[in-house]
Amino acid sequence: MAFGMARDVLRPSDSSRADRVTYVELFFDLMFVLALTQLSAYLYENQTPLGAFEGIIMVCALWWAWVSTTWVTNWLDPVKLPVRGAVVALGFVALVMSVSIAEAFGDRAWAFALSYVVLQVGRTAFIVWATARHARRVAHDFALILGWTAAGGALWIVGAVLPHAWQLPLWTAALALQLLGTTLGYPIPGRGKVLLRSWDLSGPHIAERTSLFVLIAVGEGLLITGLAFVEKESSASSVASLVTAFVTAAAAWWIYFDHGERIGAEAIEASDEPARLARTAYTWVHLPIIAGIVLMSVGDKEMLSHPDQRSVSATTVIVGAPMLFLAGTALFRRTLERRWSRAQLIGLVGLVALAGVAFFLPFFDALRLSIAAAVLLVGVAAGETVERIRRGRRAGG
Repeated sequence: MAFGMARDVLRPSDSSRADRVTYVELFFDLMFVLALTQLSAYLYENQTPLGAFEGIIMVCALWWAWVSTTWVTNWLDPVKLPVRGAVVALGFVALVMSVSIAEAFGDRAWAFALSYVVLQVGRTAFIVWATARHARRVAHDFALILGWTAAGGALWIVGAVLPHAWQLPLWTAALALQLLGTTLGYPIPGRGKVLLRSWDLSGPHIAERTSLFVLIAVGEGLLITGLAFVEKESSASSVASLVTAFVTAAAAWWIYFDHGERIGAEAIEASDEPARLARTAYTWVHLPIIAGIVLMSVGDKEMLSHPDQRSVSATTVIVGAPMLFLAGTALFRRTLERRWSRAQLIGLVGLVALAGVAFFLPFFDALRLSIAAAVLLVGVAAGETVERIRRGRRAGG
């Protein structure tokens, strides 16, 4: 019997469903609300160089799991029952992975590694099976990806079962292997490699899906801050911290959503190599954006819990978070529009100066430092909006 699903479950290219984000995809995203919450809590409790590196591994792994699933649902139609069932099943695996994050470098390393590998390998194997009869080139490309994913999965599993000293190096190697495969095109001797220029994809779907994940990350930060505020007695510092956290989140939202989703969809649709542009703009460049937003929630909790604190770790988190976010959004705009955002570059310079001053002046405790960073982000949002309006007027003229 021929290998592959008999039913064609590819996204239709000639209907409104081609670019639509479906409800089952949003259901899958709900699992990552918990994942980001757990990751923020882990980073808050482990503000050491080792904890920071472990956090980098976690955020890279979570982002890779989510964005790879987004690429698969860009090919397959989640409205169709087999794909919908697969996405729901993947959601359960993502839930197991999410609840394991807090102890991923402890007693639940095996649970995190096993669920992560099942998610990655299972999803890739499913698209190979689903496309084998109907889109042979897609099936061939994802079969190559499956081989590299399985090899990386072995490193995740072995790292979880060996003594703790081996875990971090092996998990780092697993992520490095995935990055190498993406860069090289997942080559396998005798089977060729993935050619992104042959991929046809929906730019609006990729842009909207990623924008929704950014919104989830911003919302997760507000959730963390709100829960921390509820547990404290009301005071001038706690109220100021809550207001500052909201202003920071609103400014981050404004900077990203002012016109980011629209230009992303338009740039991909107009590109000669849409898949390559989408991979750069959404798979790679969005990683510092998401990491910065997650770190903002850690800084907000630090500000709310210890408003008077002055420490290297607090300064690093509170200023480093918006720096990561702005670096990512600046690269995002550069990738899509072929220009640098002056407001974002000025904001980055301002944050670097703020960090330098905060390390030497006792005036900047956690609360004051957070307020200063929030003011800079608001300035960037305002500057970008003014710049966009002026460009629009010139173009209209």
